Amino acid sequence: MNAKEISLEERKVKPVVDLLNDLLANYHIHYQKLRGCHWNIKGQNFFTLHLKFEELYTEALTTIDELAERILTLGKPPHSTFADYIKESTIKEINTIGMKDTDMVRAIIQDMALLIGMEREILDVTADVGDDGTNDMVNRFMQFKEKTTWMLRSFVNED
Repeated sequence: MNAKEISLEERKVKPVVDLLNDLLANYHIHYQKLRGCHWNIKGQNFFTLHLKFEELYTEALTTIDELAERILTLGKPPHSTFADYIKESTIKEINTIGMKDTDMVRAIIQDMALLIGMEREILDVTADVGDDGTNDMVNRFMQFKEKTTWMLRSFVNED
């Protein structure tokens, strides 16, 4: 498939695909961090955070799939190896075993801030090249994280 099949210029789509693949890599590391938090949460906030982390990793997994499918829609292959994800991701892995619950939440807040920043960059590029489909999708991802960040910051009393 070629981007022209969906009325986009091939040369203008390449930077979008590159940014989407970077976002995909970061989402994979973020997803695994959420899984680690879900598995390793302990303490008085266990029931609250165990469920919240599950909600967030489920949302992240859906986002990962949508990102990969959008890259394919644009006529390019999505990155699909953990070696690529680790190499390209700005978000870094952490060991969640024994981590304090509020430190887990703060780590997720930091990830979301980075992802939101990446998404804002993508929105600028997609607006410039007329890629409304990618723009709408990424805007939806960003809005979810903006609201979630506010809630998590309130949880750790940093609002």
